[in-house]
Amino acid sequence: MFRAASLPVRALPAVAAVFLWKNDKERRRAAAPPRSWRKEVHPYYNLNVTVLRARNIKGVDMLSEADCYVQLRLPTASPMPFRTKVVYNSSDPEWNETFNYRIHSAVKNILELTLYDRDLVLDDKLSSVVFDIGNIKPGQTTKRVFKLNPKDKEVLEVEFNVEESPDPPSEIITNGVLVAHPCVCVGGKVKCDENKENGDYILKLAVPGSYEKQISAPMKQSQTEADGRFVFHADKEMSPHLDVCLLKTLKVAQNDLGPELDKRTLFLGKGSVPMSSLPIGQEIDIDLPLSKHYVVNMSMTKEESSQELDIRLGFALSQGERDFLEKRKEIIAQSLKDALDLSTAPDQVPVVAVLGSGGGARAMTSFYGSLKGLQDLKLLDSITYLSGVSGSTWCMSTLYEDPDWSSTDFTEPITRARRSMTSSKSGAFSAERLKQCSQQLMALERDGHKVNFSDLWGLVLEYFLHQKDNPAKLSDQQICVSRGQNPYPIYAGVNVRVNISGGDFAEWCEFTPHEVGFRKYGAFIRTEDFGSEFFMGHLIHRRKEPKICFLQGVWGSAFAANLDEIWARASGTGIRWLNSLTDVIRVIDDCRKFHFHDPTRLQTRLVMPGGIISDIFQDFFKSRFTAGELYNFTRGLYLYKDYMGVREFVAWKGNHLDAFPNLLTPMEENLYLVDGGFSINSPFPLVLQSQRDVDIILSFNYSWQDPFEVLHLTSNYCKERGIAFPSISVTEADEKHPKECYMFMDDTNPKAPIVLHFPLVNDTFRAYKEPGVFRETDEEKVFGDFVLKNKDSPYRTKNFTYELLDFNRLVEMNRYNVLNNGQMITSAFKAALERKKHKMTHRGLNKKTKKVKKPGSQTKTSA
Repeated sequence: MFRAASLPVRALPAVAAVFLWKNDKERRRAAAPPRSWRKEVHPYYNLNVTVLRARNIKGVDMLSEADCYVQLRLPTASPMPFRTKVVYNSSDPEWNETFNYRIHSAVKNILELTLYDRDLVLDDKLSSVVFDIGNIKPGQTTKRVFKLNPKDKEVLEVEFNVEESPDPPSEIITNGVLVAHPCVCVGGKVKCDENKENGDYILKLAVPGSYEKQISAPMKQSQTEADGRFVFHADKEMSPHLDVCLLKTLKVAQNDLGPELDKRTLFLGKGSVPMSSLPIGQEIDIDLPLSKHYVVNMSMTKEESSQELDIRLGFALSQGERDFLEKRKEIIAQSLKDALDLSTAPDQVPVVAVLGSGGGARAMTSFYGSLKGLQDLKLLDSITYLSGVSGSTWCMSTLYEDPDWSSTDFTEPITRARRSMTSSKSGAFSAERLKQCSQQLMALERDGHKVNFSDLWGLVLEYFLHQKDNPAKLSDQQICVSRGQNPYPIYAGVNVRVNISGGDFAEWCEFTPHEVGFRKYGAFIRTEDFGSEFFMGHLIHRRKEPKICFLQGVWGSAFAANLDEIWARASGTGIRWLNSLTDVIRVIDDCRKFHFHDPTRLQTRLVMPGGIISDIFQDFFKSRFTAGELYNFTRGLYLYKDYMGVREFVAWKGNHLDAFPNLLTPMEENLYLVDGGFSINSPFPLVLQSQRDVDIILSFNYSWQDPFEVLHLTSNYCKERGIAFPSISVTEADEKHPKECYMFMDDTNPKAPIVLHFPLVNDTFRAYKEPGVFRETDEEKVFGDFVLKNKDSPYRTKNFTYELLDFNRLVEMNRYNVLNNGQMITSAFKAALERKKHKMTHRGLNKKTKKVKKPGSQTKTSA
């Protein structure tokens, strides 16, 4: 009998978190964001899936028929996949095997049926069917014949039966996109028995589907009180169980010629404890038999999660941002009166967003000039939001180190930027600096953060921007907006998948002083908690908020491009023999034969693999070894049954990843955050959210690519999601030789913002040193006469050191371009103000209007 075990050090801090829900309520109340979710009650159903047979299957082995089996994966009902037996050497295998699930009707239940050809080395995936269980009506048995190859007669026959479960309906928390199930936490201790034999024994504890997965520990008798503790967090709806397995390591001689020993592992026994058998909040002792000779003694306690989530589920703005907006309105109203002589009530001021694109140090330097121009026009206090991608975020994060930056003269921040941009960067790679970087990365890793290349890049950026250690954190910027004294900063990143290009799939992630989150999912956490571990909406392990330089490494991760995208940018085409999502996915939906079309149902799709060789090359060419890998705070949440009705999801495209809820972010362990420029090189999606109700967008484009590319990409983004955006129409001449500013406005749709777009051009700046003031001296003419874009330009994206003249030129040119178009900016403000007043008046009339119905008469409207 063995009664001893030790657990890894990493598990020990989490032991205190076992009772986090029970003993830390005050902290959660103090940190609780505004509640914007709802409770719903939904029934359970019992699902029976019978895999009948397949026909005309062609395997990959040329010498024999296929050795087929089917794997079933339904992650919303079971953490582990099921599989049929293998039918060897048959093109028409028959199984007639039934698999049972209990499904919850609140979530989107998608069953994946994958046909494999058994192989000695690596099983070959032949095809996979993605099927929405919502297509099966309860109380009926339905047989489906899935076509596995559009060109051949390969089919898979499956029978489905759905019946309402006798289990009572349960309550869930949802925001209409995500669902939070109740979470259970089981903690305990494996007790030591000093009188029993010792040896090289390993105890493995696991809860399938839990956050902690598996804990493997060598057994020892000289353990401390904390050594034998364990903790697991799991979904209560999955009916989880604790599996315990005992192994023994043996050392045997490799041969008779040498003393070297080989380690062999001997299985001694296993046992399981259903979590449902444990009482809530009560510690109990369990003697768990693992075999005839081995028993493990444990004490265990189970707690259920509180309904107070540590993640905010909802689409409303954060409380901090709402408080800011109320204070900012007063400042904007006064600014409009002082700068443009426009009198308006604070509630009627237009919401203006300033966007800075990516472009490395060129974007950072240019953004200083553009903001300086707005300050000279006395319009900086009329701006509500300031948002950036890549290099523009470096400018923003430096500015917000000063709590009153927008109301002070720009001379000092520009001087600091000039000093850093014109100084040598060699110190970033000195032995002393590299040693400091190593120490910081090691400390970050000891704290439990996932350290990767973007963190090193962030430390390099820290030196480029400051030439010293910068302890600032993003949450420190809360003081910069506490009085509404500066525009509200929104930093942009995108979450990508490691094997899919950013053009095919990217989810916008916003970073603000108060919250970090995905507006697509309506999921946000406090900025102070970014980098901590969450599961099912609960904070599992709090970690220190990272320095802002590590976020800068993510926001400007120019080196996080996958090799396929680099190839595409360089050659104008992708690697053609790599399959895209469009190539491998086929819609084979036949649901309309069985019942009327339901827009909440996902079409049945067939996923065709590209073969093992193609898969290997895809993994190599599309791997994101430099993406910022971070803990996924949406992990353990599920997609709501009607999530595809939310406009942020492009699920109506059957080959878009949004139509595969089992593969979306909440089902992933990690986030892979990269530069927003790999989707749209300007943060339009973050300010076009309806909750922010932006009236004017000042778009500053510092890219060397197509000067209107971000507008065209944004227009397509909006069309796919039904977001109001003005039509972007430019002439061929403008494409080749863009002007300094363009205004796009939809007169027929006041919901569409007015967009002022500033391409990066040196046009009239060559001849004018100020608007209307010609350059006269030779020095003035030389200063303005320079070429922005050529192969020898100092403003190349990966150049981080400028000459003094080059820096001053770029700042002054961008400042001038804003000043020279001051009248167009003013006209946009006036047009937006008129729109706003009309909108507010219309809303006021609607509030005063009520319907009055008299007996025997039709309904009339009266004011």
